[in-house]
Amino acid sequence: MDLELASLTPLERYKLIIGLVVPRPIGWVSTWNENGVANCAPFSFFNAISEDPPLCILSFNFRSDGQVKHTLKNIRRTGEYVVNLVDESTANAMHLSSYEIPETESEFAQTGLTPVPALKVKHPRIGEAAACFECRVERRIEFGPQRELVIGEILLVHAREGIIDPKTKRISEENYRPIGRLFASRYCTTRQRFDLPGEIP
Repeated sequence: MDLELASLTPLERYKLIIGLVVPRPIGWVSTWNENGVANCAPFSFFNAISEDPPLCILSFNFRSDGQVKHTLKNIRRTGEYVVNLVDESTANAMHLSSYEIPETESEFAQTGLTPVPALKVKHPRIGEAAACFECRVERRIEFGPQRELVIGEILLVHAREGIIDPKTKRISEENYRPIGRLFASRYCTTRQRFDLPGEIP
């Protein structure tokens, strides 16, 4: 099958891309809004893109009501945000926080999550998250009226005890059990892992 994307509707393109590019890491972004309400929402158009400088990228579209997403509004206003990383223990709370609610309500309160002060940015991190990146906007790129990319410089990494070896900085596969996004309400674990023989030349 060959599909020319220019001939497809945006929804058809979306279904194809998110169904084929799997699993995707989840950027669970936490911010305060201008009235001091703690906001968090997951985004699966997210990834790390560089270590020098340390950068990650998020992609935003509009809400179902055609308005700018609360997270993006808060990022535009402050130039900062926190990306929390999702593991098996926080998967359900993350999924529940994806539902659109009024800006006056907090996903933290609705899902039982704890906003904890970050060290480098003004927004909260999610206390229950396995790890998080405190980020400052490096640049924003608009692609048409309904798509915006945010590239963030990672200023600080926070992780739950036991996830990062303090000497080697390696990540514990036993203690860090991230999940990946598939499509719709489907996710996957990273429990089945394997090595390939030989060294890469």
